[in-house]
Amino acid sequence: MSNTREHLFSEFEKVSTQEWEKVIEKDLKGADYAKKLIWKTEENFSVKPYYRNEDIEALEYLEQYPNEYPFVRGNKEKANDWNIAQKITETNPIKANELALSFIERGAKALFLNAKAIKSGKDLEDLLANIDLNSIALHFLHHPSYTELAKLFLAHIENKKFDKQKIHGSFDFDPIIYMLLHNKFYKNKENDFNEILKLHQIIGSHLPYFQYLTVNANILHNSGATIIQELAYGLAMGNEYLVYATNQGVDIDEIAPKIHFTFSIGSNYFMEIAKLRATRLLWSTIVETYQPSVAELAKINITSISSSWNKTVFDAYVNMLRSTTEGMSAAIGGADTILLNSFDETYKTEDVFSQRIARNTQIILKEEAHFDKVIDPSAGSYYIENLTHSLAAEAWKLFLVVEEQGGIVEMGLSGKIKEAIEISCQKRNNDIATRRTILLGTNQYPNIKEDMLEKVEKDIAAVTYEGIQPYRAAIPFEELRLNTEKWAVKNGNPKVFLLKIGNLTMRQARAGFTTNFFGCAGYEIIETAGYTTVDEGVKDALASKAQLVVICSSDEEYETYAPEITKKLKKENPAIRSIVAGNPLESLDMLKAAGIDDFIHIKLDVLKTLQNYNKLLGI
Repeated sequence: MSNTREHLFSEFEKVSTQEWEKVIEKDLKGADYAKKLIWKTEENFSVKPYYRNEDIEALEYLEQYPNEYPFVRGNKEKANDWNIAQKITETNPIKANELALSFIERGAKALFLNAKAIKSGKDLEDLLANIDLNSIALHFLHHPSYTELAKLFLAHIENKKFDKQKIHGSFDFDPIIYMLLHNKFYKNKENDFNEILKLHQIIGSHLPYFQYLTVNANILHNSGATIIQELAYGLAMGNEYLVYATNQGVDIDEIAPKIHFTFSIGSNYFMEIAKLRATRLLWSTIVETYQPSVAELAKINITSISSSWNKTVFDAYVNMLRSTTEGMSAAIGGADTILLNSFDETYKTEDVFSQRIARNTQIILKEEAHFDKVIDPSAGSYYIENLTHSLAAEAWKLFLVVEEQGGIVEMGLSGKIKEAIEISCQKRNNDIATRRTILLGTNQYPNIKEDMLEKVEKDIAAVTYEGIQPYRAAIPFEELRLNTEKWAVKNGNPKVFLLKIGNLTMRQARAGFTTNFFGCAGYEIIETAGYTTVDEGVKDALASKAQLVVICSSDEEYETYAPEITKKLKKENPAIRSIVAGNPLESLDMLKAAGIDDFIHIKLDVLKTLQNYNKLLGI
């Protein structure tokens, strides 16, 4: 193979990095290299425009194979298989069981079950009826007492004579994430953490592959945390459980395999792949410091859950595309279990169709795209390997800061974790409000014909917590647009008339910008072919009964057209708002003096501007 490779490339001269850089600098024609080509991530490290072999030469873990410490390349030895998971929100045990059997029949290998209503052995038996626990992994959520559930679960397994060595799954027991959400523990730290020991006594040795502790790092992500924060704080939570258990006499060999991690997977495709690889590297490093008997115990079990933060009510079918790329990132990154939420859960209870899409997306990734055939397909990629290294380095720095300040519990109770995530959250919200970050169909390129008011079956607002606050980024835009729909029921849609005149290219471009801009608030856009005279445009604008008239032209022509149009509009209808699409700095003062009410352009905070327009119109 090596001889073939050498022969294949022998005719091509090697090009040095310095030579590449000279070509790039020439093409930039004096432009700033760093500003044009270096990407500064939310995680505050720089990504170069290209990478070469020399950029990965110092990465020691590249010498390891998959399923070898430090497990960057995954925990799997022969194939990149993962459990296709499906979530069941139904609380009635019998109804939930019907759904579970249906999902299993159609390809699900893991179930996330709402155990809130499980109060007796009979309830649990109804929930798990006819489910083969030796082939299906079960993840229990929302139970008020996992120690009681553990007793019921173990009794069920023994009664049905399942092989305890083949029981897989988890309890969603995570007292630290509860504290971070509520600014306090469920009872108190001592009592809550003591549940770890109780769970260990009940099922620790009986169910060797069932994990009774979960680190819900996905909640950090859905509260607006950066990838670095999700990684560092999640690992710090896991380490806090290791510290407590080992201090209480539980051997590291016994506690390390009992921790289950959930991480959200967002739309930042390559970064999310690197996140899972970096997670395995860092967790194995942490566990190794406790000196387990074998390196195998430093493996991490990861469930990747599609992000809720980036999902939308409007143009909800786009959520299918988001979840697809998220599932791809999770699969390539080597997740052990993948859960893709239903695309329509943002505004209603998921139905058979949306549940089927969530499941079949993963089946396609396996059966048609064959993502399960190759272990760590991103290995050796200069770009992904460098992202993995950068994420690991930055997350480790933050992890050490947390440990130096007393650990995640102390920082959480003092409010420092909440404060740090809120800073990140504020920046991300601002990027969405100003459209630096695009939520397709919500803050950019909206479907202006779409009405959702009659389709929304539940409150879309986030549940309020005292601590960190999970939410969806689209909610402010969605509330804005739904308010417009409510107002339109009695008053008709607010109308925006596009008065296009002058330079053809510029007026079309600015009309498109205006349509996207006001479409985000659900306004009716009155499209026109354009006008050769001011009188024609003004006549049609007045006849349309539009509250807002947006003049679309070039900066140079605004000086001529905008004052005349505004004067004639306001003579007939003083209440009409005359708006210029653009930001003609040289003529700004003159246009304001001529009666122009507003200017819309790419530098605006779109959300705040649209909220002001709604207020102005009485919406």
